[in-house]
Amino acid sequence: MKLEDMILVSVDDHICEPDDLFTHHMPAQYKAQAPKVVSTAFGQAWEVEGKRVPGLGLNAVVGRPRVEYGMEPTGYDQLRPGTYDVHARIGDMNANGILGSLCFANFPGFSGGRFQKLADKNLGLAILRAYNDWHVHDWAGAYPGRFIPVAILPLWDMKLCIAELRRMIDLGVRAISFPDNPAGVAYVAGRSELPSIHDPYWEPLWALCNDSNVVICCHIGTGSSPPYASDLSPIASWIAALPMATANVAADWLFASFWSRYPNLRMALSEGGVGWIPYFLERADFTVRQHGAWTNLNLGGKMPSEIFRKHIIACFIEDDFGLQNRHAIGINNMTWECDYPHSDCTWPLSPESLWRGIQTLPDHEINQITHLNAMRDFSYTPFDIFKPEDCTVGGLRAKAMAAGVDTAERSVPGGLRPRFEPGQPVTSGHVQKLMATV
Repeated sequence: MKLEDMILVSVDDHICEPDDLFTHHMPAQYKAQAPKVVSTAFGQAWEVEGKRVPGLGLNAVVGRPRVEYGMEPTGYDQLRPGTYDVHARIGDMNANGILGSLCFANFPGFSGGRFQKLADKNLGLAILRAYNDWHVHDWAGAYPGRFIPVAILPLWDMKLCIAELRRMIDLGVRAISFPDNPAGVAYVAGRSELPSIHDPYWEPLWALCNDSNVVICCHIGTGSSPPYASDLSPIASWIAALPMATANVAADWLFASFWSRYPNLRMALSEGGVGWIPYFLERADFTVRQHGAWTNLNLGGKMPSEIFRKHIIACFIEDDFGLQNRHAIGINNMTWECDYPHSDCTWPLSPESLWRGIQTLPDHEINQITHLNAMRDFSYTPFDIFKPEDCTVGGLRAKAMAAGVDTAERSVPGGLRPRFEPGQPVTSGHVQKLMATV
């Protein structure tokens, strides 16, 4: 296989929502209360319930020189159009040779946590449903076969949650964004947490996802986040450790008792990387052998590694070590991600980045990792619409070239950048102080 022959499906990308998102889908009674984009001393921000929300383009630095990656965009004029305009996004996907994309939310929080924290829960539900309608109809629906739609749910009320998921399933959605650690998400006054994943509260959701082949996507940082070592620690240490922190979340899910009750249930460790998984599974199996007798584990007679390979989807951006150890991970569990438009994204050279580590693999294994696993797991069927030969990196890039998609790196004025002393590393403290000022 050649680089140009790969077919790429990314199971983790992001949207910076356009300012007219809520124009068409909010119920009439809530239109006046719909979130809106306003001007602030720092640029533009979303406003809802009278509160302004920073992060219009959080980490959306795609297309900028790397020296500007620390400059968080604070206005649409600082964003590449493909971050918020679906037509421009398709152009950027073509230029990067990507056929399909699953796009997490930005303003709502990756799993909709922003809407769950609103004081008016009826308003929160109306906004959440409007977002889902926009995502399904206006974003994914604008280009059938190019996106894997993912829904957010009103997790604070299980009846509402199930009703909204059934509505999404009827629209063809087979993925939800769910907190990696719901017990770490504050959502109503007087109660600081959603229930743990081990709480019976979630059983109806697990059952519906199991019966309808809906993947539970747990994006890193949606409920728990790796801590900063200290204010003086280089921010690079936090960035480097970010994927490995997924192991803490993975362990909690892996040792859950509900897998034996829901044989078709699948969850994804979105943006979690894969290179750390072989030792993690070795340690998990050792834990059962060495400690299972006194910890009273009930895993249905299976070892953790078996549960992982049956139920858990992993993804990576660039992970040569993981590719070398793919069979220890479980090649059926591995998928690829682009992470557009965040700073880990290698756009517009993602195929070249992936190819360095994957080119020596047999063709059928390359196909599994680059697209077949994702198509199977997410019930994604683009070949019902497109000819496979038109879906390759080479075929899509030819479309981008014909359309004149500009991929040149461009410096963009404006945005927030942490202050630091020349010759000294940017620290966790610098970043935290910067975000606290917004």
